[in-house]
Amino acid sequence: MRKITTFITFDGHGKEAVDLYTATFKNSKIISVMTHPETGTLLHALFTLDGQHFMAMDGGKHFTFTDGFSLFIDCKSQEEVDYYWEKLTADGGAPGSCGWLKDKFGVSWQVVPEILGQLIADPNPAKSQAVMQAMLKMGKINIAELQAAYDKA
Repeated sequence: MRKITTFITFDGHGKEAVDLYTATFKNSKIISVMTHPETGTLLHALFTLDGQHFMAMDGGKHFTFTDGFSLFIDCKSQEEVDYYWEKLTADGGAPGSCGWLKDKFGVSWQVVPEILGQLIADPNPAKSQAVMQAMLKMGKINIAELQAAYDKA
């Protein structure tokens, strides 16, 4: 069976990004790195984030990220949401809305607690809409506020 591996092309600082990501996610490691001997540019990196394979390289200034691509982190608790939010917005990252953020390299991430999907999928439309409306007002997702909206509806 063939695997699909996400390949991320940076316009620079690819090795720094790989180092940050593997330090942030548990069960992660750098498998191999090849850099240009004179410039230090990342030619190729193979690494895992929580056991999932990724590849990266520095491709030059014409490689940019858009909001049409993001990496989704399924969080079990508010502590996980807070941890990933803090790590990925640090040193120049930017918080977004509805659980989205950009790290300092421009990569978009969705930091989402799994309970959000459960609450929005409730068959009671008043409850699911109340949760959706609460989420739409948030930057970083707050589980207690989602639950309060759900319980109030």
